[in-house]
Amino acid sequence: MTLAIVIVIAAVLALVLILRIAVSRSLQISAGANLLAQIQPIDVEAFRNLVNPAEDAFLRRRLPASRFRQVRRARLRATSAYVRAAGKNATVLVRIGEAALATGDLRIANAARVLVNDALMLRRNATFALIGIHMALAWPNSGLAAVPVIDGYGRLSSSAMLLGRLQNPAIPVRLAAH
Repeated sequence: MTLAIVIVIAAVLALVLILRIAVSRSLQISAGANLLAQIQPIDVEAFRNLVNPAEDAFLRRRLPASRFRQVRRARLRATSAYVRAAGKNATVLVRIGEAALATGDLRIANAARVLVNDALMLRRNATFALIGIHMALAWPNSGLAAVPVIDGYGRLSSSAMLLGRLQNPAIPVRLAAH
């Protein structure tokens, strides 16, 4: 009986999260907006630190259980913000890549295709990571799988820089804050 209640609650939370993500993504980019200005650089090293299992293990050893759960939830909320920002950046880069696909230059079109593929993969991974983060907020001792988002963000950053250099070498495209 208790397991059934937990499963129903988890399913409802997942549905709410999926609907929230779908609505926010459909409203987040207006057609006439400057797309590059919408990119929010991410501190990848801080993001990587938040999802580092060794950091969690260190905190688990050093803190009392109740304090660890509080710290873990705070770290999960910060991770969620990074994952949301990465997903939003991926959405912007899909639009940029789609616009670049129409060019007559084969090198630019190929770079745009890679960018769109990387961005779509990152958006998918970010959605699944957010579901995992929200589950971990309910159960702070559970694992977290946001590493595909960090790795995908690195690939996406490289793809965006390549397309940016091909289209306009004078304007740098930065997805990571230094």
